[in-house]
Amino acid sequence: MVDPAPRAASPALLRLFQLAWPIVLARASQSVIGFCDALMTAPLGEGPLAAVTTGSLNAFLAIIFPTGTVFILQSFAAQLRGRGEMAAVRRYAWYGLGLAVLAQLLALAIVPLLPRLLGALTYDAEMRGQMQTYLAIRLLSVGPAVATEALGNWYGGLGNTRLAMVAGVTAMVANVLGCYLLIEPRAGLPGYGVAGAAWASVIATCLGLVTIAVPFARGWGAPPKPERFQLVGREFWRVIRFGVPNGVNWFLEFAAFIVFIDVMVAHLGTTALAAFNVVMQLNSVAFMPAFGLASAGAILVGESIGRRELGEVRRFVRLTLTTAAVWMASIGVLYFSVPEPLMRIFAHPGPRLQEFLAMGALMLSFSAFWQLFDAVGITLSESLRAAGDTTWCMIVRVLLAWCVFIPGAWYFILQRGGGVTAVMSMMVSYILLLASCLALRFWSGKWQNIDLIGEPQLLA
Repeated sequence: MVDPAPRAASPALLRLFQLAWPIVLARASQSVIGFCDALMTAPLGEGPLAAVTTGSLNAFLAIIFPTGTVFILQSFAAQLRGRGEMAAVRRYAWYGLGLAVLAQLLALAIVPLLPRLLGALTYDAEMRGQMQTYLAIRLLSVGPAVATEALGNWYGGLGNTRLAMVAGVTAMVANVLGCYLLIEPRAGLPGYGVAGAAWASVIATCLGLVTIAVPFARGWGAPPKPERFQLVGREFWRVIRFGVPNGVNWFLEFAAFIVFIDVMVAHLGTTALAAFNVVMQLNSVAFMPAFGLASAGAILVGESIGRRELGEVRRFVRLTLTTAAVWMASIGVLYFSVPEPLMRIFAHPGPRLQEFLAMGALMLSFSAFWQLFDAVGITLSESLRAAGDTTWCMIVRVLLAWCVFIPGAWYFILQRGGGVTAVMSMMVSYILLLASCLALRFWSGKWQNIDLIGEPQLLA
């Protein structure tokens, strides 16, 4: 049985950490999966490393739109819980699972188009073939990944963040074991290289889904099942109405990032591409815990909005922002202090080793400067999403990504011949501008006028 409202006696910081640490561990496990893929592919050489890391980002491009859409389930569940309207909550999980099925069907439709899509990019022939192999397999995991996110965020909105953690850790352990067995020859297996890395991710994602789907099917940690199964078109439409802008937001921003990597960074060569992707993998290790904290803060924000305690919203946002900023600032100091030893973890002996280390160390040092801005951006973005302010966030992110970031990168990198410094300066500038816009939006208070849930549904 789920409590209809949080226990008011819990201190705010304690409650934030109670919600946050499972999310942090779940998000960190996702980062470990990417980290593990890169680390275990690195011995195969620079080409396979670039194919797997870049291919993983391209695969995420197919996942991110439906994932961003189902993320809104956390906002619905938290606000309904704050209102005490538990009878309607269970239906929202089914809306998310339906979207996951649609996402998998669309991903399967992309597979035949891969040769044409990758052929339009400037990869060398060997790397293009490896990436095509990786993506054709990895796209099989889109539906399970979206379904896992749907149930994880739905449970999170109910104050149960541990099931998503268990699913994430299960996927992480399975992926590490799968990469160990499938990439290089081991345990009597011949070693499948890039394809092995992709299959490890697919199997791990499916196991993670099973871990959270079984408790949902049995009704563990959720509102009681209704006597009759009935979905409500008006509710599903509101999920689409507020979820799709969040999905478009994530998709188009990430698509801009993919264009940045595949066109601007790739223009600098395979070594620069491999170094940049390693830097992004390292940054994801720092980003995901901060994202977990921001998501936990968003649960508290959603509950407070559901109870119409708007004064509490700002208090929770300040608390979450302070905590995330301390974490990200610490990571920034680490990146700036010892960039080369961190890059050396992924280094592969060869004629370009020193070039890889020099480029990577410079990139990682630059990334230290955006950590605080990232903390501000993710905290306020999640808080605005909890309020249902997804359309405005979509508009500002798309405008900054496609009207400022991409044109600026095209000019300074391709037209002016800028190198690594230009690449990383554009990254810092974009994250700073985005954080500033989100801060202005939140403190304007306009999110207080948004009605996410609408009129109560009386169906059992």
